[in-house]
Amino acid sequence: MKTFCAACTALTVISWFAMEVYAQENSASATSAKPERDAPLVLTGAIPLEDAKGRFDHFANGKGRLFISALGSNAVAVINLSGQIPERTITGIADPQGVAFSPDTNKLFVASGAGKVYIYDGTSFDLITTIDFPGGADNLRYDAATKRVYVACGDDEPSGAIAMIDAITNQRLDEEYKLGGEPESFQLERNGPNIYVNVPPLKQIVVINRNTKDIKRWPLQGVEENFPMALDEADHRLFVGAHVPPRLVVLDTVTGHKVATLPSVQDMDDLYFDAGRKRVYMPGGEGFIDVFQMADGDHYSLLAKIPTALGARTAGYFGKGSKGFERFYLAVPARGGQSAEVRIYTVQD
Repeated sequence: MKTFCAACTALTVISWFAMEVYAQENSASATSAKPERDAPLVLTGAIPLEDAKGRFDHFANGKGRLFISALGSNAVAVINLSGQIPERTITGIADPQGVAFSPDTNKLFVASGAGKVYIYDGTSFDLITTIDFPGGADNLRYDAATKRVYVACGDDEPSGAIAMIDAITNQRLDEEYKLGGEPESFQLERNGPNIYVNVPPLKQIVVINRNTKDIKRWPLQGVEENFPMALDEADHRLFVGAHVPPRLVVLDTVTGHKVATLPSVQDMDDLYFDAGRKRVYMPGGEGFIDVFQMADGDHYSLLAKIPTALGARTAGYFGKGSKGFERFYLAVPARGGQSAEVRIYTVQD
């Protein structure tokens, strides 16, 4: 599955040193252009993760908790969102990447790049079982309608696929969709049959129809290394983050045509769409969160560039919580003498 070098391909374009200089030079201008009190994301807190080492991968949430793949520590951090404190650390997971929580079955699923999906009880966090995925497992998505966990798995042409786990029985299903290459982020339609999959080795979006089993392929011309993805199902728009060159690419999900391409933050690994505000949030390892605003389906602009920290490339945004506040959570790895932490941003209109 995705190795450090593959996940950080943008670092071949510029060095970490150059990224830091860029961040320092642009931090003041980005802040002065939009004062923090008026920014779409305002930093309102931080949760220290003192034992976390190395980089982070993907997020999930459920039952008032935030789950973060602490990839560099071979662990998953469990954070109590009510108290905004670390609750526990699930250890012994080799190369944890994607995470998904099933509230219907009260289970946590963790994908391992080393070739397994771990399934835990959602209360005790005791290990229930593991399922083998030769070639590794990466991104996970839970479909509440079918009680299935979708798994992006495999590391090459014959093994790259979207597979499925029955969240009730904990069994891998025989059905899977072959992609022709290693998958990265993917999105499920809630009101339609399609799955949209980033397949970077092919420079394609693979579109799977779950009803007919038909597969379409949309080439990404002019950009490469398509890793993160978000979906605006209502407006038929798909958002893709490309590393080379760093771009936000917007596609029409009806036609597959590219409708917009915007320069973006570098080294991004997560991408979120805010349906209520028609915004896209893109954190990047060079030290910013880019916030894009939709004017209409074909027109977008950079609303704000929020200074963060180098290496902060993965995040979690889950819409409005039980208290009515919307939070954006950013994983900041340890660096120098600074411990790792999860920064909490309040989303503003």
